Amino acid sequence: MAALSVVIPSPAADAAHDAAHETLARFRHGAYSVPCDTCRAPAGTLCRSRRAVCTQRRAAYRERQQAVTLVPLLVGRAR
Repeated sequence: MAALSVVIPSPAADAAHDAAHETLARFRHGAYSVPCDTCRAPAGTLCRSRRAVCTQRRAAYRERQQAVTLVPLLVGRAR
């Protein structure tokens, strides 16, 4: 029966998944911290597709994360 719960999602799992996306968008965490160019959603809002983040939004977030230094005070300044 445990394997059956993986195949057939429960209403509680659906609600938890929706809540996770809502929380990330509300506090602008992860991919929700950048605006979406695909569906024109501003930063901090959900994409138009339910429970999904557009691929261009994820790519923009990943590019932005590579440019940000983790500890800027310990990194030498570029001169």
